[in-house]
Amino acid sequence: MSASINEVRNTVLAIANKNNYGYISPQDFNLYAQQAQMDMFEDYFYSYNNWIQRQNARQSGTGYADIEKGLVEVIDSFSTQVFLAQANANTFSLPSDYYLVNKLFYYSTPLFTGSITGTATGNTVTDFSKVALWTNIPNSNPTPPIGSIIVNTTTLQEAYITRVDAPNTGTISLSSAIFSIGDEYVIYSDTKIREVERVNQSKIFLLTNSMLTAPTKTYPAYVLDGNTITVYPTTIINAGAIRSQYVRYPFSPKWTYVDLGLGEPVFNATQPDFQDFELPSSDEPTLIAKICQYVGIEIREADVYNFGKAEENSDTQETS
Repeated sequence: MSASINEVRNTVLAIANKNNYGYISPQDFNLYAQQAQMDMFEDYFYSYNNWIQRQNARQSGTGYADIEKGLVEVIDSFSTQVFLAQANANTFSLPSDYYLVNKLFYYSTPLFTGSITGTATGNTVTDFSKVALWTNIPNSNPTPPIGSIIVNTTTLQEAYITRVDAPNTGTISLSSAIFSIGDEYVIYSDTKIREVERVNQSKIFLLTNSMLTAPTKTYPAYVLDGNTITVYPTTIINAGAIRSQYVRYPFSPKWTYVDLGLGEPVFNATQPDFQDFELPSSDEPTLIAKICQYVGIEIREADVYNFGKAEENSDTQETS
């Protein structure tokens, strides 16, 4: 369960207003909430490294005392996988929300390519050019195989093939609706997947110029350059061939409200731009403490800042 942005805001206002220190506008609170969540998000990685060292030194617990396991679960909640857009030849663009690339995969065996020329209703799509190729005979081994991955190379959305309709229809059913008529696609085998090894920029030149170590389609490699990755060998140029598993940034929290003309805005979670915290509810005390520090600076009240700092230090000592 994630931390409640409304509960956090109410607590912060209660602390700030206890001695009539001042009012925090929703706009300012949202800015402080975003910064506090980002601070804590990055702290998870430092804490994880700290507990790995403790584990190696046999100083960490097991079971409910396994702090490292809890940290991994929180970090994994921000993990996502997407097929990457092709920027240029063997260069692919990373999503704008990526924080850390964990793994990269190369789908080396395209089974079919084409475009949706017929039905695109719900989870059912048709490519009339595949009428003679797609069949459910025998039912135990249809073409394309059940479980194959289909990628919309127009939008880079993905789904799995769940059924091949009767022969001579060119129609298949998917796990989700990701196509419109005219979209192009590629279908990949779900077994021919290669992990792409990350290589430092300083080493890729040496690797590619050696017959023994040069990357191949069986053992591909990549280098990271800003928001793009370059894959080797340079013959990997298929659109929708590279899939990234990465840790994304948390969504920016936003406390939304309606103004009823009564002075204080009223919380309204039904607004389309509402966004709750993505950190677990156990982090609410630290979020409150961090936001109080920003509030104390804004209203120039050392007591509020010091309260937030003391609470944060206390929480840090308990969890480190």
